[in-house]
Amino acid sequence: MSSPPSNAVPRPGAAAAAPSVSTLSIATLALAAFGSGVSLRVNDALLPRLSGEFNVTLAQAAQVVSFFAIAYGFAQLFFGPMGERHGKYRVVGWGCAGCALASALCGVAPDFTWLRALRALAGITAAAIIPLSMAWIGDVVPYEKRQPVLARFLIGQILGLSAGVWLGGFAADHLGWRVPYFILALLFGTVAAVLFIVERGLPEQARTRRAGDGGSALARIVDDFRHVLSQRWARVILASVFLEALTLYGPFAFIPAHLHERFGLSLSAAGSVLMLFGFGGFGFALASGRLVQRLGEVGLARWGGSVMAASMALVAFTPHWALALPGCLGMGLGFYMLHNTLQVNATQMAPQRRGPAVSAFASLFFLGQSAGVVAAGAAIAQWGSTATIALGAAGVLVVALGFGRLRARREA
Repeated sequence: MSSPPSNAVPRPGAAAAAPSVSTLSIATLALAAFGSGVSLRVNDALLPRLSGEFNVTLAQAAQVVSFFAIAYGFAQLFFGPMGERHGKYRVVGWGCAGCALASALCGVAPDFTWLRALRALAGITAAAIIPLSMAWIGDVVPYEKRQPVLARFLIGQILGLSAGVWLGGFAADHLGWRVPYFILALLFGTVAAVLFIVERGLPEQARTRRAGDGGSALARIVDDFRHVLSQRWARVILASVFLEALTLYGPFAFIPAHLHERFGLSLSAAGSVLMLFGFGGFGFALASGRLVQRLGEVGLARWGGSVMAASMALVAFTPHWALALPGCLGMGLGFYMLHNTLQVNATQMAPQRRGPAVSAFASLFFLGQSAGVVAAGAAIAQWGSTATIALGAAGVLVVALGFGRLRARREA
């Protein structure tokens, strides 16, 4: 694996804490990430059902996706600094408890206006989970061992993304759109309880909090993010993850509808096809140690983008729905090759403000998704889903090759 970025200043106690952190503590975070993934993608295959249920266009129905992503992105400004001051692991538990409440409220939403608003609330509460979990892992796992650990942690989110798409499609055909939210409420409530129990047993170094620096909370938040943005490499990573999300996840939200309309697949079947995206990511997670050693960060970024772009093009232009199976599998593999590389760089781009740094990363990722969904909805209305997915493929290739080139320069 390539050496850590030159601004990597090890956080005191991080390496020492690593041997004392149990597998259970990371596995529980992975379970929280699973719930986050389900919540994020459960509406993708539901969009045609929501469109008919509430008598809105498909692009309008997609607002339940974009509202979640916008709220998630902006909430990072709050949760990153909060994790630094109250303990990242504990704040993840608070986030899961909030997700349980928000999901239950979505399940009883009386109309589409309320559903959009409550999905935004769900995005706010979910904002604590993935970035603070990654930042906590960055605190307790040395950089040279971190990428495979992050990949294994993300198995939870990967499986959650697949389960969310499948659950949304199955509910659209058989259960009704409300049922998935009640399932999420039960899942998040259980995970929150387990997180609070595990947190109490963590060693003190793994519960590290940063003392307040004085001044107002707003001033401290501004100072945290100013510190992150002052790093040139941090700005490169943040721009890259925004563009990655814009070009992939905009078209991604409409793939079930694309397969449904073009090939007549049921929404549950279309959701099941898209589940393979998660299995591609799962394959990367299992092989991440070998891939990191063999390709390095630059190779992972370049090959990941190339595989992702080719797979998206296959999904866009396939003459038969069966060819979307390897297409979705390849999309998942390529995405996690690139995205995991961006993630591991994000955990070290501002080590002394790791919580705000990773939260800024997640914020830009979800704001990119939101912008992508809006842009893809407009593009589909103008040019159709095939052209929109193909444009996304070209975009992810440019992003991956551009980041790979800059990372290679940095290594040199």
